[in-house]
Amino acid sequence: MEYVSRAPRPPLDGLVHDVYYLAGTPPYRWLTLPAAPAPLLIVNLGAPFHIRTGSDSAEAEYADGCVVSTPTRAWEFGYPVSSRSVGVHLKPWGLAPFLPIAAVELCDRPATIEQVWGRPAIAELRGRLAAVTEPDLMLTLLEEGLLRQLRAVHGLDLVRRVSTAIAETGGTVPIGDLIAAGGVSSTHLARCFKQVIGVTPKRLARAHRFSTMVLSIDPAAPIDWAGLAARAGYFDQAHFTHEFREFTGFTPTRYVEVRRRFLREHPGHVLEGWPLPAD
Repeated sequence: MEYVSRAPRPPLDGLVHDVYYLAGTPPYRWLTLPAAPAPLLIVNLGAPFHIRTGSDSAEAEYADGCVVSTPTRAWEFGYPVSSRSVGVHLKPWGLAPFLPIAAVELCDRPATIEQVWGRPAIAELRGRLAAVTEPDLMLTLLEEGLLRQLRAVHGLDLVRRVSTAIAETGGTVPIGDLIAAGGVSSTHLARCFKQVIGVTPKRLARAHRFSTMVLSIDPAAPIDWAGLAARAGYFDQAHFTHEFREFTGFTPTRYVEVRRRFLREHPGHVLEGWPLPAD
């Protein structure tokens, strides 16, 4: 697959990690995406893709693309055989300025872009993107489309400050300290977080703590699970295993087996590292 990524220009750089272009044949029909502490926006330019958000959830089809707020559990993404899209990896607070609704309304409920921006806006953007083939130009058009949707959000600065502090400590900072430093009540902070990010500060901290831990795993080396869990602050092995399954969809040992399968079958692939084969 071809993958082109870059940081956006201001003011989008305060909301977006990177914009990207992805095209080609996916390594697997279905990929499991662990719950990361960040939202995602995809504009689809090929055949429809599908999403499953839970083991008991039927798959839903997305033709124009999708908007995914900060997830609380693993979800599955079904690629078409030939895939082509542009997308946005957003900072935890970065989705809200592009939404007409609270981010919590999309928590574990991905929406089509038409449902969020309306049919005229996404039809115009997809038309512009379909008219060009050069990835860098496509990413410029995507940034222009994002700027047209940008809006002010109450509480964004507060949520950004607290979220940044959470990320800088890998989710280990006591939330009570952040509440005191912010000079607001826990209720007010939680309400702002749900409006802007979709989850509470405590839930975001859990996601950061887990993702920091799981991304430190080297699947090619022996793993001291007890030591890994203790260093991440999990003093109960049952709690660690439960959270591992919730965030990745796999037990710890199965997760490593699947990571090793990806490395073995598709060494050096652009998607290796976070998505996992689900089929």
